[in-house]
Amino acid sequence: MERKLNGIFTLFLVCLAQLCFAQQKTVSGAVTDEEGLPLVGVTVQVQGTTVGALTDFDGNFAIQASEGQVLVFKYVGYATQLITVGNLNTINVTMLVDTAALEEVIVMGYISKRKDDMTGSAVQLGSEELQQTTTVSVDQALQGKVAGLNVSTTSGTPGSTADIRIRGRSSITAGNSPLYVINGVPIINENVSGAASGSSLSALASLNTNDIASITVLKDASSTSAYGARGANGVIVITTKDGVAGKTTFNLSSSYGFANDAIDGPEVLTAAEREMLFYESLYNSYGTAYGFSKDGAKQFYLDNLNSFGNDYVVWNNAGRPEGNWASVITNNNAPIQEHNISATGGGDGHSFYASLGYFDQEATVIGSDFQRISGSLNFTKQFNDKLSFSTSNTASHSYQDGTLEGSAYFSNPRSVKFFMPPTYQPYNNDGTINLDTNLPNPLWISQNDIDENRLTRILSNNSATWQTPIENLSFSTRASIDYRISNYKRYRNRISGDGDNTNGYGYQSHNSSTSYVFQNRLDYNWMSGHHSLDLTLLQEYQKNRNYFLAADAEEFGTDGLTNLASAGSPTLATSSFTDWAVASYMLTASYSFDKTYVLNGTYRREGNSRFSPENRWGDFYSIGAAYNLHRANFFADNENINMLKLRASYGVTGNANINLNNYQVLYGYSANYGGTSAAFPSQYGNSDLTWETSHTLDLGLDFAFFQNRLDGSIAYYSRESKDLLLDVPLSFTTGFNQQTRNIGRMSNKGFEAELNYAIIRSDDFNLSLGGNLAFNKNEVLELAKDAAGKDITITTVTQRVEVGQPAYAWYMPTWSGVNPETGNDEWYLNGKDGETTTNFNQAAKAFQGGSALPELTAGLNLHVDYKGFFIDASGFYQGGHKVYESWHLYTHQGNAYSLNLYHGINTVLDRWQKPGDITRYAKVKDSYEPWRYNSKFLFDGAFARLRNVTFGYDFSDQINKAAGIHSGRIYIRGTNLLTWVKDDNLVWDPEVNASGFTDMFTPPTKSIILGVNFNF
Repeated sequence: MERKLNGIFTLFLVCLAQLCFAQQKTVSGAVTDEEGLPLVGVTVQVQGTTVGALTDFDGNFAIQASEGQVLVFKYVGYATQLITVGNLNTINVTMLVDTAALEEVIVMGYISKRKDDMTGSAVQLGSEELQQTTTVSVDQALQGKVAGLNVSTTSGTPGSTADIRIRGRSSITAGNSPLYVINGVPIINENVSGAASGSSLSALASLNTNDIASITVLKDASSTSAYGARGANGVIVITTKDGVAGKTTFNLSSSYGFANDAIDGPEVLTAAEREMLFYESLYNSYGTAYGFSKDGAKQFYLDNLNSFGNDYVVWNNAGRPEGNWASVITNNNAPIQEHNISATGGGDGHSFYASLGYFDQEATVIGSDFQRISGSLNFTKQFNDKLSFSTSNTASHSYQDGTLEGSAYFSNPRSVKFFMPPTYQPYNNDGTINLDTNLPNPLWISQNDIDENRLTRILSNNSATWQTPIENLSFSTRASIDYRISNYKRYRNRISGDGDNTNGYGYQSHNSSTSYVFQNRLDYNWMSGHHSLDLTLLQEYQKNRNYFLAADAEEFGTDGLTNLASAGSPTLATSSFTDWAVASYMLTASYSFDKTYVLNGTYRREGNSRFSPENRWGDFYSIGAAYNLHRANFFADNENINMLKLRASYGVTGNANINLNNYQVLYGYSANYGGTSAAFPSQYGNSDLTWETSHTLDLGLDFAFFQNRLDGSIAYYSRESKDLLLDVPLSFTTGFNQQTRNIGRMSNKGFEAELNYAIIRSDDFNLSLGGNLAFNKNEVLELAKDAAGKDITITTVTQRVEVGQPAYAWYMPTWSGVNPETGNDEWYLNGKDGETTTNFNQAAKAFQGGSALPELTAGLNLHVDYKGFFIDASGFYQGGHKVYESWHLYTHQGNAYSLNLYHGINTVLDRWQKPGDITRYAKVKDSYEPWRYNSKFLFDGAFARLRNVTFGYDFSDQINKAAGIHSGRIYIRGTNLLTWVKDDNLVWDPEVNASGFTDMFTPPTKSIILGVNFNF
């Protein structure tokens, strides 16, 4: 009966349309899946109009259309179909399952593979995901996005480097950073700042995120073995945008916002609190010996000004003003802006992409900012059906006005916040800057000192591809150059600060680095029936040349002239040249049977100039297999399983990330002997030095269910690093303190999971949730041994490398608490439990559990959209590690450093005052204590951060048409809006560098940004 009614209703509509619109007609039909079953709720729309309909419970539809118009059929989980209306009034449509997820191409640098053909562990992020977070350096956009990848922002100063670890730590004293590859070419990513005592500057800060099409993180040997000796720490592959042939289209994006510190951090004492604690410290230290009460401590101070100074007298006489140095050094609501325009298009046989971008961000501390202007031009040309050419070119200039940071430098404005006593005032009564302070006034320093990094970088990548007369065989050649010029300028003014005792100080350096890469390759693709085979043979040569020139001088004749030519006393001139080369041959093969069984193999032989000619070449390989169960016969009829793949791989990769020429016995000639140069032994050398290798097993399961609504992966890995490039301590009788050797073993084992669920998918409303989880366990398995056969451990004041422990495990005396009767700190004698002592030197050191590297990392992503409005949110978590507070002696203890000489933070207010008090901090004392590195200042490093929240609106077709554009978007974005810290005693920002120490860096920032994006 219902079908009859539908038929009558349809007939009525047809008649009505014929009467009213002679040029239109009613087109009807049925929509089914591949099995012939009706699909309910399929969207049917006349392309370019708002005319639409939905299929009913029987899959039927009816819609008004004219001959020549195109009907668009859309349904979640199925490929969109476009059908042109002809002279027939009935159109029946069969919808095919959308296999786009399975056909997704993963860019791996040298090669690309379909997701079905992957046997290794790799995660690819598109440009839209990367642009959800506003960062100067693109690597920081990966935070929380990839399981097993840990990003630690070393500083909130714009342009600073980030510490990235993929699946833990692979080496003890060699490098642990991943290899970066841009458009198939390995590049160098390092800190290009001209001073170790100043802000770092990442080479990746030269890249504009808007020019990047995708980033792929390669994690296991099957994915990274193609990069041989440099793949042990993982590989990050960056692919820039290509042109799209057709009518030229433009993209314009612009954003502006404000940034502040992500968390407030430690709160310092007020001057009144500091004075109160100072008098209390005098009573605790001298009251019994000199016979005065707590109330008499102030008079004792006044009677002994020669011993304690008169700062508090001067401050009281001035009316007890509070010097708020935290407010003075903070750049509240620091502006951040970015503007980009790009164009893409092309014609018959060619396409192009061009862009121009500008980025400007001020730091949240005074006197620091970052600016970048960048441009790119990518072009491809198909000369004929046999020969094509491609070139991608990027140029940028970055400027960073940095600061002294990373240690307790008194001219660092961030340090002044914690070291300058509030009894000193930032300004004089007449409003001028007060220079009569016990530390340099940051207001003066920010205006008169210079710490400038400038980086100019040009990347040019050019390739030609020839389809040889042999069927399915192509040859390509590539030449790439990465040219960087970095200049650094430091100036310390003559009046106040670090240059006042030399009448001014200046330092300048120039560094030019050029990296050439030449590649030749053969690609062969063969298919026959159920069989397919892909072969790639690659030859690669990379050469790097680095020139360095620096000089410094003192005695500047006048203010305002800051170049070295204005200095009267040159004090240093130095130059150097270094170079290195890598040559390699690589063969990779991929075989597939019926797209069900996949076998991949890679072999690479590589030579590196960092090793002696006898040990320069190494062999690296991997083998991987995958079984696409969803293509097997027993799953063929299961429409809910879109992908189910088992994969396994094993391989050997390498690490050569050590200093140049470590294998050689070297002499230095910089010694001065009677006014002439003198030679001296400068390096012990080791001609047997060779590759550090990582042997990795990876097992995984990839899946996608319910028309790809639910997808993800599960993986287990075990990586053992062998023949570690280890800096082994030497006997002082050799004249050297260490030698690099191939000795030792270390393992990383872990579990990773990624899951994404499209909870709701429709034309008007979509809701999806995704996340990742990773666990990593690091353990040292073997170390060098001494003459007695005992392990040579590596021990610092807070950490230790020992067999059976994670690398650089926390190792120090264990604090047992404050004695409630005496108010003194106590430590366990045996380092663990039981008997305690107040003599720190008697307390044994012990492992405190864990290291600085997180054992557990996680990320969470949310997307919601409704009729053009959308919300994207992401967050990340790190845990299972510990963080140590670096400068607690001066700022975090109730001693003379905090209460008389420098300044303290207000946590010391929770101190012992009388017998029976249960407190975290001991009684305050007037003593300049020695360093006591102990577990009291070792904190649980677990924290979670809301990384990004974006709320926006994609313009409707009506708005786009009225505005004369293809598409438009407006959004507001918040970054690092919320931070949760597990340990209440960790008052510093928990996101510290890979070493695990808090330090005097500018902390990460939170920001609010308003942006627009137009395509036209």
